[in-house]
Amino acid sequence: MSGVFDRLSALLTGREPVPEGFTGTLDEGERVIADGRGPRGSIVLATDLGLWLPPAASGEGAHRVPWHLVTKATWASGALVVVEADEVEELAGGVVVLADRAPRRVPLTEPGRVPETVHHRVTAAVKDSQHHDLGDGESEGGAWFVQRRVPGDGIVLHVRPDPGTDPEVVRSVAAGVGEKIRDAQRHTRS
Repeated sequence: MSGVFDRLSALLTGREPVPEGFTGTLDEGERVIADGRGPRGSIVLATDLGLWLPPAASGEGAHRVPWHLVTKATWASGALVVVEADEVEELAGGVVVLADRAPRRVPLTEPGRVPETVHHRVTAAVKDSQHHDLGDGESEGGAWFVQRRVPGDGIVLHVRPDPGTDPEVVRSVAAGVGEKIRDAQRHTRS
């Protein structure tokens, strides 16, 4: 009877029930949008706050990746491949430097609506994305500057340096870009 009630409740509220066997803990008010199952009953959830990945072989337990920290997610050959970013440094003006983790492949034997939900949520979190070469003849490299929508924080500027790019150059350029964005926002409010 509980399954029928959960399904009816989901239809009426537009919220999916939390699948049995899910090992994470949702925040108060966090809504399940889509769920999928992998081998051996692992569960992937897409919620309004992020993407819940099942426990990893490395020993890391089930955890939620906030949508603004999903650098890339692709669906191919029955698996979701997710690149999660870590916030490694906050610069003046709220500019946040990111570093990507290694891609994680999550097979889904029953994907449900997870692939399209993930695609929609990751895309919707990005307001603007631009790659800039930072080479000046002496140093090479570049960085992605991505403005993302973060629930409760508005728009945040993330900077993701290319491998091998001088961190000091990235910090200097990012601080300048952050200042230009803040100036533009001040003029828009005036």
